[in-house]
Amino acid sequence: MKDLTVVAIETPTLGDRSYLVHDGEVAFVVDPQRDIDRVLTLLAEHDVRLTHVLETHLHNDYVTGGFALAAATGAAYVVNGADDVSFDRTPVSDGEQLAIGDRMLLTALATPGHTFTHLSYALRDTATGTDVGVFSGGSMLFGATGRPDLLGHDHTDALVHHQHASAHRLAALLPDDAAVFPTHGFGSFCSATQSDATSSTIGRERETNPVLTQDEQTYVRALLAGLGPWPAYYAHMAPANAAGPAAPDLSPPARADAAELRRRIEAGEWVVDLRDRTAFAAGHARGTLNFGLDGGFATYLGWLIPWGTPLTLLGATADDVAEAQRELVRIGIDRPAAHATGSPANWAVGEPTGFATATFADLALVRHHRDVVVLDVRRADEHDAAAIRGSVNIPLHELMTRLDDVPAGEVWVHCAGGYRASVAASMLDAHGRTPVAIDDSFAHAEEVGLHLVGPAA
Repeated sequence: MKDLTVVAIETPTLGDRSYLVHDGEVAFVVDPQRDIDRVLTLLAEHDVRLTHVLETHLHNDYVTGGFALAAATGAAYVVNGADDVSFDRTPVSDGEQLAIGDRMLLTALATPGHTFTHLSYALRDTATGTDVGVFSGGSMLFGATGRPDLLGHDHTDALVHHQHASAHRLAALLPDDAAVFPTHGFGSFCSATQSDATSSTIGRERETNPVLTQDEQTYVRALLAGLGPWPAYYAHMAPANAAGPAAPDLSPPARADAAELRRRIEAGEWVVDLRDRTAFAAGHARGTLNFGLDGGFATYLGWLIPWGTPLTLLGATADDVAEAQRELVRIGIDRPAAHATGSPANWAVGEPTGFATATFADLALVRHHRDVVVLDVRRADEHDAAAIRGSVNIPLHELMTRLDDVPAGEVWVHCAGGYRASVAASMLDAHGRTPVAIDDSFAHAEEVGLHLVGPAA
């Protein structure tokens, strides 16, 4: 007899996974992303019928596709009955079982910690008597757990203790060879810490996951000490998910010429260049911002943009603009105001502008000859661990509101690898400063003679 099929649907740019599970005839999906066409394509490829769409929790890091997918397929939309939502759903609670097809039996397990109403779903293959695994959402992750602080400071202490108990509940209920299928943890800010693992089992987590290897107080203390900031757009995700978000419109937005782009920039709108940082530094339309598709595009754009600001996308090709739209609908930025394709020659009124790029070796050399401002746009925890002596730390997510805090003079801006530095340099450039963007790994800073301070220096 063939095993049940579990297909992970990766969304690496947000650090998440959704899952399609089927027995060859009927299927269920767990925690689908907003762009449900990916799921519909897989259903057709596997020639299976979707009967259930399940949510482990009201997500804080993306807009769900669950409501729209259930509507499009006629599947039951399974959501915790305790969640305050504005749509009809198939309510489920702790201990309830769902029989899907002839072989698949799901048991809902209350696993609070990431949220108060979080559920995990344990899957049993009744034909073979096998406990296949658990869809653990933001509860037990690979070598980690979901962060407990996204509902606000007042709830964090209670939730972190719930998280410890929930992980131990899963470990007690499931055998060592049962697979763990988390939604978060692949770079998502919903994960308290990160792991390089791509798969795991309950047995492996027993041996490696701090929530299972440490006593409760040690786990709580270490997890809370390591929590950093999360993207500002998270505040909008759970309310959107509770409202039942419709399928997104991924059709191309209106096209804008250079004159319209200039009007939008001067009106305070965001006009975002999607090209990589090398191309942007070499030449761009003045006032545009650089969020390249080759990095954490949606995460950082969603984090930094004042929510509701009209957004125009500039891409080398129509495919680039379409990719950006897909990324953005996942975090609730549904319709760009306009778009343009081509190059800065098509987008700029007058000549394109640019700024210099450099390495840490260049910075070490120039500091022998003149004083420059070294702006570190990494998070505060990164800067505190190891920083260039004399550098100014303004985390990228604070920079737009703290531009006046950047000291006067020549500004050399760096991060850990170059992506955030280019975003920051584009902001400085758009506001009349002349930055130098360091496009280099911070690991090279000490190697080239830049004096570092901090415990990890």
